[in-house]
Amino acid sequence: MSTNHRLFGKKSSSLRVHMEEETAVTQLSEQLYSFTEVHNKRDLVIVCIGTDRSTGDSLGPLIGSKLEAANLKRFHVYGTLEKPVHAVNLEDRLAEIKDNHHRPFILAIDACLGRMNSVGKISLAEGPVQPGAAVQKKLPSIGDIHMTGIVNIGGMMEYFVLQNTRLHTVMQMAERMAETIIQTDQILPEKQATSASLLQTLRLKPSMILRSKNETPM
Repeated sequence: MSTNHRLFGKKSSSLRVHMEEETAVTQLSEQLYSFTEVHNKRDLVIVCIGTDRSTGDSLGPLIGSKLEAANLKRFHVYGTLEKPVHAVNLEDRLAEIKDNHHRPFILAIDACLGRMNSVGKISLAEGPVQPGAAVQKKLPSIGDIHMTGIVNIGGMMEYFVLQNTRLHTVMQMAERMAETIIQTDQILPEKQATSASLLQTLRLKPSMILRSKNETPM
């Protein structure tokens, strides 16, 4: 559970839209595409943060499970209802991502608390989130970009607020955010393959190099 993303300083580009707006998914998808398309040579990784043990904090795992079922072609998803990414295992999962992906471009997804008139709004912006900040937990920041959903009112008794957040609100928000990512995944170009390096060429067996020299094209 993160705090409102505006607390983390000015972002060069950001979007905030209410989940019930008719064009919410379209706006968010266009913004997500603009963030990710330029990193086409990197692995695109989504980390959905949260736990299914708290209604308000289940936004991330719900989105992760929806994305896992969608069989995305470009995004690699971490954090589902079955295998959540939360305070206890966050550092281990980040190490796993580092081992599995070279220079990953990470979209971090988390629920957050905010003002009463902001509940239901989804934010997509550059920069990381600080998981656990809303409930005074010190965890590593994560994400090259982030998408957060304001699920309830913040300011006091955060644990109680999270436990008493309406599941309908969280489910509706998860549907919009997952739809945004699925739509973006469908229009992103295939990952660009990098050309073989000189080092890879030098790794050829001597016999293979010698054989190629002795061969005469017909």
